[in-house]
Amino acid sequence: MNTIHYTVELTSPEAHLFEVTLTIANPAPEGQILSMAAWIPGSYMIRDFARNIVTLNAESGGSEIDVAKLDKQRWQCAPCSGSLVVRYQVYAWELSVRGAHLDSTHGYFNGTSLFLKVEGQEHLPCSIELTRPDGDEYRGWQVATTLQRRGTKLYEFGHYHANDYDELIDHPVEMGSYELVEFEAAGIPHAMAITGKHYADRERLAADLKTICEFQIKLFGELPEIERYLFMTMVVGDGYGGLEHRSSCSLLCSRKDLPNLGDTRINDDYRTFLGLCSHEYFHTWNVKRIKPATFIPYDLSKESHTHLLWAFEGFTSYYDDLTLLRTRLIEPESYLELLGQTITRVLRGSGRFKQTISESSFDSWTKFYKQDENGSNAIVSYYAKGALVALTLDLTIRHETAGKRSLDDVMRALWQRHGKPLLGVTDEGIEQLITEISGVALDNFFEMALRSTDELPLAELLAEVGIDYRLRPALSTQDMGGKAAPDKGANGENRVALGARTTTHPNGAKLLNVYDNGACQAAGLSSGDVIIAIDNIQVTHDNLTSLLKPYTPGSQILLHAFRRDELMTFNVTLKSPVADTCYLLIDEMADDRKTQARNAWMKGE
Repeated sequence: MNTIHYTVELTSPEAHLFEVTLTIANPAPEGQILSMAAWIPGSYMIRDFARNIVTLNAESGGSEIDVAKLDKQRWQCAPCSGSLVVRYQVYAWELSVRGAHLDSTHGYFNGTSLFLKVEGQEHLPCSIELTRPDGDEYRGWQVATTLQRRGTKLYEFGHYHANDYDELIDHPVEMGSYELVEFEAAGIPHAMAITGKHYADRERLAADLKTICEFQIKLFGELPEIERYLFMTMVVGDGYGGLEHRSSCSLLCSRKDLPNLGDTRINDDYRTFLGLCSHEYFHTWNVKRIKPATFIPYDLSKESHTHLLWAFEGFTSYYDDLTLLRTRLIEPESYLELLGQTITRVLRGSGRFKQTISESSFDSWTKFYKQDENGSNAIVSYYAKGALVALTLDLTIRHETAGKRSLDDVMRALWQRHGKPLLGVTDEGIEQLITEISGVALDNFFEMALRSTDELPLAELLAEVGIDYRLRPALSTQDMGGKAAPDKGANGENRVALGARTTTHPNGAKLLNVYDNGACQAAGLSSGDVIIAIDNIQVTHDNLTSLLKPYTPGSQILLHAFRRDELMTFNVTLKSPVADTCYLLIDEMADDRKTQARNAWMKGE
């Protein structure tokens, strides 16, 4: 069988340029069409990776071949006899989990950013040669990827293989002087390649990641057929992100997120990182194999709409932190804090009354991934609300079946019926399967949770497992929820609210979001305005909360703000703060039935 061959050269790391040579043994007789992906699976927004191609030319038998650009992401080479060789340069300066990045310290790429697809031959095997950059400073560089090796040693430059184009683009590559954390989970080699300056306790990372991975393997009953799994981690001063692949994931984290040597605690930062690892690993089953029917196969040339992201991202967002609880990496109180923060994120957006979670999934391309300053007033997150739908569904099934069934059973059935045989899930199919496996009539639930903007019955369901659901006003714009307010007093709750979220600005406090029906919106303030004074007292982001403490609801304040370069004056009538900050408490007085139900849910029994 013919093979499509790619050679990847790091010819100019200092200029951030990859050079790719694509060799096609049997180009289409009418002229071969080549295309670059417009988006990457797992990140539902058109990114137009073709914009990063700097130069492109073709030859055959030593003679130049004309190339015509058909549209923003397709090229057609003139007919030729014999093999076709296409050489092109790709500019790589996007430090994210979605694109490609190259400099003198490391190289990273996703296949969607680097590999042109040979139209009509995407089913053919692909061979890849990764070449080491020239220069003594690159002698210590290694390669981290889960691409199949062809006579190449593990972690070395050389020859790799993919069975088709779809597999080719699903194995990102990291090149550089990274550090390895290696362990086994369920007998399969796992590793984390850490790029960037860090002080992480690698032994602790290995132990904690092993715990997470083995728990999720046990949940599904088995690991998909992979030779090994790789966490590719880029460490920066301030960053966060993750993207799943079939046998690896790409992570971006802050330096403070990693555990330091000698530190045995799981602080908030490390908890966040473990939750990210848990989330991306869970995707190994849920979305990489259990996936919407519309994603089989992926059409990377245009948007691929589905109403089901609430299940694939939402369910995964539910299980990521729940895994930390069930493995005892975090305590119940810590988990309830995280859950309270998720509830708070949903409650603080009036968009939940305007967009259903099914609509949020479908419109991810144009709304969720392209949020502007009005996002909280217009949309709801299928990640956050999806996690709450999963929680509500899990507790409903457990309650209605007296603990005999749970969402865990649904996930295992999805794996066996859809993930393992790679049969896509339809909108109706997932609801039917959940109903069948649970044995519970859920038609009304699905209408309420997925296709309406009604509030989820979280308080009632949590009460059934001995958890108190409580709401309070936010203490400040930095208050993420999850915790009870301190005793009232000098540091207690504010009695008034502006109805806006702010950030630091050299001249004062900049409005990031102005919420519906809040004091700022009613007075005419807008996102981007910079508040510089309240009642003629200078405002900073740090002192804004304390400046509001003397006032009561109904008080009028004189507020000065810059809009662009114009100083404006607003008369703001302060309002009572909205109780939109959630925290959850274990009900120590709950009866035995509720206590047993809570323990079963939290332990995954």
